[in-house]
Amino acid sequence: MIKLVACDMAGTTIDEHGDVYVALARCVEETGAVTTPEGVQEWMGADKVEAIAALIAMGGGTATPDIVRAAFLRFKELLAEFYEENPPEALDGVEGAFRELRRRGVKIALTTGFSRDVAEPLLARLGWSLVGEGTAPDGGLLDAVVCSDDVAAGRPAPHMIHRAMELTGVIDVREVLAAGDTANDLAAAKNAGVTAVGVLTGKLGLPELSAQPHDHIVAGVKDIPALLA
Repeated sequence: MIKLVACDMAGTTIDEHGDVYVALARCVEETGAVTTPEGVQEWMGADKVEAIAALIAMGGGTATPDIVRAAFLRFKELLAEFYEENPPEALDGVEGAFRELRRRGVKIALTTGFSRDVAEPLLARLGWSLVGEGTAPDGGLLDAVVCSDDVAAGRPAPHMIHRAMELTGVIDVREVLAAGDTANDLAAAKNAGVTAVGVLTGKLGLPELSAQPHDHIVAGVKDIPALLA
């Protein structure tokens, strides 16, 4: 029986209109490095500092700590500008799915390649809060939020999923489902030993996502309650 569902944020539960992808590519290119769509996609879902360092090196740049730090600050600036111009919104059916899962006694966690200073304003904009916190009329939608800077390494490391288990009191990996829209999301789920579910609400289509190790592929998070049933 699944007791915890841990979902990625951008592209999995939140429609941010592809702005993360654009901001990541642009902040790397502004250092003088060259990016490719395939290279940027490879690092989607990963910790953004790790992704920036890798993409600068891949693109012929020099990924010194100072350059990477400046590029990460620029990434956050760009993302804030994009979100102000075109605010993110919950993907279709996600909030309803979360409420249905909570009604069944399943705990909900979000895991993200964002640092906390990026993730928290995004969640506040959506009105998503932890149970017992915030002003949501339903008392809160989430049991835990784990960001890339909360753990020693981001995806594909399993640490964020295991941290979500720690925060929610779930101790058996067989009772956990992790969902995401990228190869790194699925790799992290497999490395964590949990049920790995790919969702088709990101940039990857069925052929690309099905090529990754997984247990299930569904159209979106909205389909997870039916999958568990």
